[in-house]
Amino acid sequence: MTQRPPVIDPNSMDPGSGITIGQSHTFAATITDDSGVKSVSFILQYPDGVTTQSFAANPGAGNSWSAGLQGFTNGTWHWWVQAKDTAKKGGNLATSDVVQFSVSTGGGGRSTGGSSTDTVTSTEYTDGGAVQTAVGRLYFEMPNNARRKGPWTAFVCSGSVVDAAGAASSSTILTAAHCVYDDVHNAFARNVLFIPNQADTTGSATDLNCNNDPLGCWVASYGTVDVNWTTRTFPDNVPWDYGYYVVDDTGAHAGPGSSNLDEAVAVQPDGTIAPPLTIDFVATPSITDGTNPGSQNLDFTYGLGYSYSEDPKLMYCADDLTTQGSDNWWMPSCELSGGSSGGPWIQPLISGSGPIISLNSWGFSDSPGMAGPILVGTSALCVFEAVEASYPMLGVVVDGEAGIEAECGP
Repeated sequence: MTQRPPVIDPNSMDPGSGITIGQSHTFAATITDDSGVKSVSFILQYPDGVTTQSFAANPGAGNSWSAGLQGFTNGTWHWWVQAKDTAKKGGNLATSDVVQFSVSTGGGGRSTGGSSTDTVTSTEYTDGGAVQTAVGRLYFEMPNNARRKGPWTAFVCSGSVVDAAGAASSSTILTAAHCVYDDVHNAFARNVLFIPNQADTTGSATDLNCNNDPLGCWVASYGTVDVNWTTRTFPDNVPWDYGYYVVDDTGAHAGPGSSNLDEAVAVQPDGTIAPPLTIDFVATPSITDGTNPGSQNLDFTYGLGYSYSEDPKLMYCADDLTTQGSDNWWMPSCELSGGSSGGPWIQPLISGSGPIISLNSWGFSDSPGMAGPILVGTSALCVFEAVEASYPMLGVVVDGEAGIEAECGP
């Protein structure tokens, strides 16, 4: 007997047809299935009538599924639901009718911290959500010389929990390669500590006390970068300035909260569950043509990070995306400072789930602007897959040698 696909109740879809919402809204739908619902996605179509983005919904009581989304801009939007059940051979897929709704923020665009169509050079991020829980401070040490003798110097960067690695017992953190491997003294970082949501610490600034951080902190096991980063030095290696840390869920956590990093950053203050941030390795980001900045918001990009000068605040900049040469994206007005390196670039900031399209890499010392490496069509995906393939990294690892140099081609 052929099993029917999930049933999506059209009268339960919120927002309903013709409804007007504001800058944020909790989308919801009631979905039933005889074998059980496996997954639900909410698909949004932007006012341009072309761009779409998919968001994973979370199960609730009474067959309801929901997702809290934020950062909407004024205009006419559309959305629909896709649901898959647990039937054999991949399950049955159901798709709802398309629902049109409107957005009116009351101010001509996004207006709160982290949600503005006006250019932002550097200010505190205050919108919370999955962005705040998944982005964190990285503390690590690098050698003072190529022999790795004497004391190592402490540094700080930023990073994002992005996905599970090759096994359920580990998590992955995206950051800049220069926060993983010292290309001058040829060494991987040691004593690496990741502190998600450090902005809500009860301490006064970055420290090694995991008990004053809301989620605690995690010790990273090892890092992974492209071999092109390790065999070149700045600025010749900036196209490969992306890297990852692997964190075990056993024995790596200290302080309050769950020992599983992915789970710890997923539970939001309101009780809803948001997955770690996603990375877009496929779709080329929208780039401004310079004629009408910010008008459609498709190229409006948010860079986040823990600038050390503002410790312990989570900071952000926002600008229309352009390019810097052939190897980097560029946000010309961004003024995030040291310590923000490795923090994510998100385009657009409709939901805290991303997607991440780049990260803070480098800037000029005498003028504003932040560069980010290109992740689409580069080795960024290959390096990410090398993280999965390398877990767990077996054998005795010496501090400063705890890492994988992924060979991903030229």
